[in-house]
Amino acid sequence: MLAVLLERGKTLRAEAREKIGAPRFQVKCHGHAWDVVDVTTGAIQGFAFTYQAALRFASAMEAGAATKRGVMQ
Repeated sequence: MLAVLLERGKTLRAEAREKIGAPRFQVKCHGHAWDVVDVTTGAIQGFAFTYQAALRFASAMEAGAATKRGVMQ
């Protein structure tokens, strides 16, 4: 029962993020580097050694995800 509720909650959060246009990728500090994390899966998509480079990478990933969904940024 709990597994079903957790899965339903995950699905609802993903739908809500899609509707409001919330960012899909986040930049998180990891030691002396910055990780770019996919919020929907929790998977690390890449890393950078400066915050600005990580933000540029996350922005490029967002743009790529938006074009795959058919949404122009």
